[in-house]
Amino acid sequence: MAVGDETFPVMPAIDGLRLGTAMAGIKKPGRRDLVVIEIPPGARVAGSFTRNAFCAAPVTVAKAHLAACVGRQEAPRFLVINTGNANAGTGEVGLRDAYAACAELARLTGVPQDSVLPFSTGVIGEPLPMERLLGGLPPALNALDGGAEAWHQAGEGILTTDTRPKGASVTLEMGERTVTINGISKGSGMIKPNMATMLAFVVTDAAIEQPLLETLLRETVDRSFNCITVDGDTSTNDACMLVSTGRGAEVVSDEQVAVFRNGLQRVMTELAQAVIRDAEGATKFVTLQVSEAASREEALEVAFTVAHSPLVKTALYASDANWGRILAAVGRAPLADFDVERVVIDLDDVRLVEHGGRAPGYTEAAGSAVMAREEITIRIALGRGGEGATVWTSDLSHDYVSINADYRS
Repeated sequence: MAVGDETFPVMPAIDGLRLGTAMAGIKKPGRRDLVVIEIPPGARVAGSFTRNAFCAAPVTVAKAHLAACVGRQEAPRFLVINTGNANAGTGEVGLRDAYAACAELARLTGVPQDSVLPFSTGVIGEPLPMERLLGGLPPALNALDGGAEAWHQAGEGILTTDTRPKGASVTLEMGERTVTINGISKGSGMIKPNMATMLAFVVTDAAIEQPLLETLLRETVDRSFNCITVDGDTSTNDACMLVSTGRGAEVVSDEQVAVFRNGLQRVMTELAQAVIRDAEGATKFVTLQVSEAASREEALEVAFTVAHSPLVKTALYASDANWGRILAAVGRAPLADFDVERVVIDLDDVRLVEHGGRAPGYTEAAGSAVMAREEITIRIALGRGGEGATVWTSDLSHDYVSINADYRS
């Protein structure tokens, strides 16, 4: 189940960047579950990782290997991603397995071991099936290709409970040259990233220096992946990687940086929203816009309080115009000196709340008509200042419960 009819975009080739997939039998027979991404020499790579204290072994290893590469002013040469097993909550055995995957791929390709970054997604607490994973590396390498089909197959190869691959691509005019940004992501449940989504890999042919690349990743993640939530759970395995191959136009001037930032934000936002559209059991795509806050942080507090309310989410699923649940969620957000008389709440173009209670012109028929839509916007004006924030979320359905109750069955 997913909201909207989204198709995977045609991804232009990015010079020097290749992707390969294999059916290693890690998740289940007959489906792509192992992805290798080859990064050309001279590239730059930045990463954003989960803040969950129980971060998975591959996250620990990827962070260490990325730091080592950046320290010697080099880029990682390969990313290896498996689905079907998170390699999280696996202790020393998990670390050993993550390092072993890097070592084998390094041996096969002739690069240093710390030039390989591992990523995993799937069930927590189970050891990686290393024989199958390592056996899948040669066919994944043999399949390396930079074309559109390779991007699509890689998008499929990183999925868990997702129902469809997620991709975004933009081409930007940069003076007399063009710049391409391609990205894939996965995520459907255990989504309140607190850094990124479950997994996302974004690549550009632009030439961007390391400090700027890291700044751009942080800025765009903060207003995309850090603004989505399905169930309020931050994964142990979240990672978002941004690769600059350096083979295209340079991004140096303020104007160039602004153009590139806007394009990157578009890709990141499309990938993040695609996660919500494909959220586990989702039937609604919900935008929460909070305005007139004293700070952006305050606006996010209110938006996430509403987005995480099971009562609000089940009302959305039922298309029930029970606006009192939204009002109650806003009221319990952790704000000091909250004057509810100033709060205005709209459901799309229908005014729900003003002056501390139901808006005089509100009718149940108007509210129900909006709640029946697949895509809904809830607007909350706090009357406290000039800051705002936007968060995207989904409803809570019977299917969400079934998917997660049966996840390991």
